[in-house]
Amino acid sequence: MAVRLLSHELSDLCLGKPALRSLSVTSTIAEALEVLKTSDDNFVSVWSCDHKAKTSSGFQSAAGFCDNYDDDDCRCVGKVCMVDVICYLCKDENLVSPSVALKEPVSVLLPKIPGLVLHVEPSCSLLKAIDLILEGAQNLVVPIKTKLSNKRKQHQKPSPTVTVHKGREFCWLTQEDVIRFLLSSIGLFSPVPAFSIDTLGIISSEILTIEYHSPACAAIGAISRTLVDQTSVAVVDSEGCLIGEISPFTLACCDETVAAAVKTLTSGDLMAYIDCGGPPEDLVRVVSSRLKERNLNGMLEHFSMSMSCGGFSSSSDEESMAASPLPRSGRYSRSMSYSARMVRRAEAIVCHPKSSLVAVMIQAISHRVNYVWVIEDDCSLVGIVTFSDMLKVFREHLETIA
Repeated sequence: MAVRLLSHELSDLCLGKPALRSLSVTSTIAEALEVLKTSDDNFVSVWSCDHKAKTSSGFQSAAGFCDNYDDDDCRCVGKVCMVDVICYLCKDENLVSPSVALKEPVSVLLPKIPGLVLHVEPSCSLLKAIDLILEGAQNLVVPIKTKLSNKRKQHQKPSPTVTVHKGREFCWLTQEDVIRFLLSSIGLFSPVPAFSIDTLGIISSEILTIEYHSPACAAIGAISRTLVDQTSVAVVDSEGCLIGEISPFTLACCDETVAAAVKTLTSGDLMAYIDCGGPPEDLVRVVSSRLKERNLNGMLEHFSMSMSCGGFSSSSDEESMAASPLPRSGRYSRSMSYSARMVRRAEAIVCHPKSSLVAVMIQAISHRVNYVWVIEDDCSLVGIVTFSDMLKVFREHLETIA
């Protein structure tokens, strides 16, 4: 059984994965927003290509099969999400005129960190994939093996943001995909999965925190870093007890006007603002008032327009929330679907130092996060356990049976 696990290739993990939606590296941030707001994924891939066929908006055309280009001529160079846009708009110069800022190329959002997104072949081994992730890769871009027949090309539903090269589409694999795959064979690692995370020594004390009453804008740098680290910013009280979090995952389910809330609210109020159900009316008024006080008329206009177009619902109005799609003002509904991914609350996912590795794995996967906070019985924050920490444990075990 162990040998069978080691024989798996990445193509086995790609079964059922959807084709990537993509943007050209020359697309604008406004065009990226349009894709993000209609996507079921929090991220959209960014490609440096020379497709012959493009739509007027600059998105990659499904008709541009790139048959005349080598793979090296068309590469995924990164990924962007709503959090990238929010942090970008939080810059003082962009708050003055967000409409101008959104006309900039999406390339300005890409982190200057090499190796976050890597191309690999379907034949890449599971061990190699784990090694690449532990070296810093967040997404492994894999060609989908199935060839597109001419008949399928003719009947394919137009998708202006699907990237196809030489008759092949692409998907990508994440840390979560690998962890899920290993969980399906968890018995092979016995008794390690039953050990506590404390015993395994995988609780990291390298965490980013902000005090509940501190201005949320003080966490902008930390939010950007946690997006890269695939973690979160812990919101704590004066005694270091965990109250909640400002999670990139939660922010990714909001829209770009949350930048106004980040710049004007405290960390505690921001958690309430981005919590599921849309921002409370009183906080919307606070944000508008403070934008006006600071003469940030450009952002005030953009913020007010978003609120008037999408409307907003009180977070306490549960009946209204259940009866209609969530508003874009605070939490938009992608593809008009009300999914579990879209109602992630700002409260933190936690475990105890004595929790078992497999229990923490299941906890993280069930909440679609890459980490779990570790706290003591009195809620004092101990640290964090990430998928990367878990993969190190499994990699060491696989080394012994390789």
